[in-house]
Parts: sequence; C-alpha cells; structure tokens
Amino acid sequence: MKAKIFIFILVFSLAINAAVLATMGYHYYRISYLIPSAPCPVSPEGHHLYQDIGLSNQQLAQMGPLAQKFHSRLEKLSASMEGKKEILLDLLSQKEIEQGKIEGLRKEMAGIQDEIQKEVIEHILETRRILDAEQQQRLFDLMRRSMQGKNSWLAKEKP
Repeated sequence: MKAKIFIFILVFSLAINAAVLATMGYHYYRISYLIPSAPCPVSPEGHHLYQDIGLSNQQLAQMGPLAQKFHSRLEKLSASMEGKKEILLDLLSQKEIEQGKIEGLRKEMAGIQDEIQKEVIEHILETRRILDAEQQQRLFDLMRRSMQGKNSWLAKEKP
C-alpha cells in the first residue's frame, strides 16, 4: 500500500514538472519566435538602415547580429523608460506632490536617456567599422535625411 502511494506521488510530481517545463518552453517559443522584432526606431519604413546601402553578403552577416544586439538593448532601455514614465505620472497625479521623489525620478530618466544615446553612438561607430567609405557616406546621408524629417530614407532631394 505504501509503495503504491509513493509511486502515485512520484508520478504526480513528474506530471507537474513536465507541465511546468512545457509551459515555460511554450512561453519562450512564443516570445522568441512568434512576436516580430520591433522595427528600427529611426527608420519609418520599419527596416534597418544598413539594408539601404548595398552591403556585401559578408557585411550583412556581420550586421545582422550587431543590429539584433543593438535593438535588444534599446528595447530594454525603452521598457525601463516607459516604466519610469508611469511612475512619474503616478507621482504627479497624487494629491500631495513630493518634489524630491519627482526630481530623483527625473534624474533616473535622464540617466536612461543618456544610456540610449550612448548605445546609439556606439552602434553607429561599430557599423562604420564594417562599411567602406562609400557605404559610410550613404549611411550618413540617410541619417541626415531622417533628422531633417523626410518621409522616406530613399527620398530624393528636390531642387
């Protein structure tokens, strides 16, 4: 009788562990493969700048992981910033405004923004190392157009 109870508990425990592992695997798969990656934040068409500058296959092989790492880091920083915005909104909507907490939070948000800027600059420098001189020129031309508010990376300058 005791052996049957022990076997039942063991089988039940194994079933629970299998269910937990299956659930974790499903969520990992769903997050990793089913949710499309966020589009490039500086490209209105939702593609990466390096796709518009005529890279060789070798350069594309180098750029893929570099872009993935950059966007992953940028997504984490952006998510952190969004959380801080929610907290700021909560602080500002309270009846009693706590200036010290608001100022501290503002400094944290400025730090996150500084990290985002550092990441962008480092990504541009890493990208430059992969490109030849002509591709670098095209990249910076595209970036200038973007900063000027053009609707398309590929839009031609009008005379």
